[in-house]
Amino acid sequence: MRTRTFIAGMIALPLNAVLFGAGAITVLSIPALSQNAVYLLPAVIIAGFILTAPLAWMLAPRLRARKLYADQGTNG
Repeated sequence: MRTRTFIAGMIALPLNAVLFGAGAITVLSIPALSQNAVYLLPAVIIAGFILTAPLAWMLAPRLRARKLYADQGTNG
């Protein structure tokens, strides 16, 4: 398994939770949106699932690069 795939898989679930939480708070805290929460919350769930994989794939190399740079700083 490639490292990028492993890192993306590891951060996918927490990222999905953050996306859902941000969307749910937005829908429920704005009165105009909360009136349509029956329709908007399922849309937030579906959008979270759709956005999770590409965002995790984009974040994985950045997390790996941060780790490599941190190791180089401690050795020299």
